Amino acid sequence: MKMVKSTLAVLTAAAVLGVSSFAQAGATLDAVKKKGFVQCGISDGLPGFSYADGKGNYLGIDVDVCRGVAAAVFGDANKVKFTPLTAKERFTALQSGEVDVLSRNSTWTSSRDAAMGLNFTGVTYYDGQGFLVNKKLGVSSAKELDGATVCIQAGTTTELNLSDYFRANSLKYTPITYDTSDESAKSLEAGRCDVLTSDQSQLYAQRIKLAKPDDYVVLPEVISKEPLGPAVRQGDEEWFDIVRWTLFAMVNAEELGLDSKNVEKTAKDTKNPDIARLLGGEGDFGKDLKLPKDWAVQIVKQVGNYGEIFDRNIGAGSDLKIQRGLNALWNKGGLQYAPPVR
Repeated sequence: MKMVKSTLAVLTAAAVLGVSSFAQAGATLDAVKKKGFVQCGISDGLPGFSYADGKGNYLGIDVDVCRGVAAAVFGDANKVKFTPLTAKERFTALQSGEVDVLSRNSTWTSSRDAAMGLNFTGVTYYDGQGFLVNKKLGVSSAKELDGATVCIQAGTTTELNLSDYFRANSLKYTPITYDTSDESAKSLEAGRCDVLTSDQSQLYAQRIKLAKPDDYVVLPEVISKEPLGPAVRQGDEEWFDIVRWTLFAMVNAEELGLDSKNVEKTAKDTKNPDIARLLGGEGDFGKDLKLPKDWAVQIVKQVGNYGEIFDRNIGAGSDLKIQRGLNALWNKGGLQYAPPVR
């Protein structure tokens, strides 16, 4: 009898926990709608990804992902507020509820995905760790860096990657860690370290901020996989789906030839069923996400497709001039691929 009662107690507790867990679904969306904006965690200043211009306006590919979420939820890409975060602050800010989404050049890893209570919603930028050096150092390969002093940003995946690479190649180094990417770049410029290591995209972004960027070169080695993307808290699948499909909508829009200039007209005139489903002309897929019927139209109209946000922030239309490479669409030799709206 005691065993039966004990079993019933366990089952009852499990049922209560299950209901409690289910009750959390949609909590973030409800809270966002109540306050009237999306609170987005971004970098504390990384050109091309998230930074403030001279007027205090936030720009960058990570910023545009957040603006896309606001466009999907509110039909207004401006209904978003930004919280600049250091690498050490970023995950705590998301876990604590200080921000609704983290869109801050953060690498998707197993420990972050499984042990930190986070869910990564997709890959905004496929990256890899590299090395930035002053040309006067006279090296052309990372394998020539034996004994180097290396500047690193604390709280990032770069520390372990660096250790692994130097150990695998029987090289020695002295690490110097800094809280922000700007601090580490200024230290390289001041000669306090021989090399700066970080994601290659970040190295290009930091290089253009140096007084003499042409004096510095990014070495050819890429020593890691760094899939960068937005993250949300675990336990709220509805909000996870909204952030995930915001990015997917941008990628699908580019593949289908939709951009900020033609999306409204195409939504009215299209005979293409794939386009009609994405833009709300066929079916009611917005309802599945608890979003308006024209959610994807608003994202593309107000923020752009993936190609547009890439080009203006970090690609051909930007100071960084980063080539698409791995971030080209899957049908153009890259890795960017989004499931269909169906």
